[in-house]
Amino acid sequence: MMVQPENERLSIRRQCELFEISKNGYYYEPVPASREELALMKRIDRLYTQYPFYGSRQLTSALRNEGREVNRKRVQRLMRVMGLEALVPGPHTSRPHPEHRIYPYLLRGVEVTKPNQVWCADITYIQLSHGFAYLVAVMDWWSRAVLAWQLSNSLSEDFCLEALDEALRHHGPPEIFNTDQGSQFTADRWVERLKAKAIRISMDGKGRCLDNVFVERLWRSLKYEEVYLKDHDDVVAARSGIGWWFQFYNLERPHTAHRGTPPMQVYRSQLRRLAA
Repeated sequence: MMVQPENERLSIRRQCELFEISKNGYYYEPVPASREELALMKRIDRLYTQYPFYGSRQLTSALRNEGREVNRKRVQRLMRVMGLEALVPGPHTSRPHPEHRIYPYLLRGVEVTKPNQVWCADITYIQLSHGFAYLVAVMDWWSRAVLAWQLSNSLSEDFCLEALDEALRHHGPPEIFNTDQGSQFTADRWVERLKAKAIRISMDGKGRCLDNVFVERLWRSLKYEEVYLKDHDDVVAARSGIGWWFQFYNLERPHTAHRGTPPMQVYRSQLRRLAA
């Protein structure tokens, strides 16, 4: 481990900043779960990635068709642990924090024509060989470039704020920031960060399966091209693998939205053109 807890000159937070790792990642401990439970969660994750419009009812049926003895209540519980919600939610899907304000969706009919006009963020479940973690990413809507990301062992808002701060520090601010209505993105600290930068806040409408489609495509590519292939043992290996893939995605992987040009190359070249 590069971080030295006994170092009296540098705090753990400062060492994490210097090594570009989050405090959540440093303090990560695998979440205990039985081998059977982890296997079931991995299968749910793969089914959800393939069919993101599946809710707990469809996932339960698909698992039973594979010969697995599960009931819908168990699937619903695991979906909550994994932070999963169908793109077309039904009456029993998760709800935003009841005390947090929900902002309107601002992108309907809006033509996004340049980088830093709209950013978006989302969270996904990451399977490990002996546990699991959560990944948040901040993406530029126009270029599809990933501007920042963080891993965490919990769904607290802290790792989302770390990704937001990193993106703002290196790339921001955008004009509009769009997310879903999850409690991490409606929390006071998240909203205050955006308002302090005069960023307009946009949130996906319930039942709108296309509001967050670009990030859903990102998760699908990441999981099929990296996470599922590697099946990382722990969060350290996952961070290394995911970091490599995001760099590959940003700088080398051809993107069909830009005629084969990688997202970060498009993002940077357009910013230079606009600044000229």
